[in-house]
Amino acid sequence: MSVARVAVGTVELHLPEVGSLKGKRHVLKGLIERVRQRFEVAVAEVDHHDMWQRATIAVACVSHDSRHANEVVSKALDFIESHVEGSVIDVSVEIL
Repeated sequence: MSVARVAVGTVELHLPEVGSLKGKRHVLKGLIERVRQRFEVAVAEVDHHDMWQRATIAVACVSHDSRHANEVVSKALDFIESHVEGSVIDVSVEIL
């Protein structure tokens, strides 16, 4: 029996151009959908829900190979970093 491996990555963002929670949701919704479709991963905002200019997005990938799961999550996080309308505060990846 094969054991599933899970990679979970988080990226904390600063969104200086956002002026409301509605504006933040608009920015994040498009970004999250593009990541989900492009990388076939689970993606969600997981922290800073009530702050206009801060967001933490988590990306998860399940695979039979931890190296593959790590690679997919790392590429998804790189995509977020290069397509966000703001700056990255912190990035982390964990293999479970």
